[in-house]
Amino acid sequence: MLMTRNNWLPQVFNEIFNGDIMPRTMASTKPAINVIENSTNYEVQIAAPGMSREDFTVTLNEEQNLVVNIEKKAATEAAEKETGRFLRREFSYTKYSQTLLLPEDVDREGITASSHDGILTIMLPKVKHEEKKIEVKQITIN
Repeated sequence: MLMTRNNWLPQVFNEIFNGDIMPRTMASTKPAINVIENSTNYEVQIAAPGMSREDFTVTLNEEQNLVVNIEKKAATEAAEKETGRFLRREFSYTKYSQTLLLPEDVDREGITASSHDGILTIMLPKVKHEEKKIEVKQITIN
């Protein structure tokens, strides 16, 4: 059987991935999200392996909802020339957007975000309710 440069790679991968060697799994294209609540804040963790701080954008939209955008910039042609060209490219996580409706008790001015090892962490502080002092007040009768 004569194999050309253009058709050998897909056949090899099809035999591996469609056979018993490596069963096909259903992978989600959405990042996993954890939301943790404690007495002072909500913590949102978004798993995006391979993403860096520059790939994330976190904003509040007009309705004051939290919008998280993740976009990985595609490799440039110059970088491809240095490393070689792709013969087959199946994994590429390029763009994701999620809008989260925030609870009423979130202090929108105090929201912070950080990124470490492909996990975006967004801290949503709760509004601090100051306890009002109960004052005894005499009401004057007219």
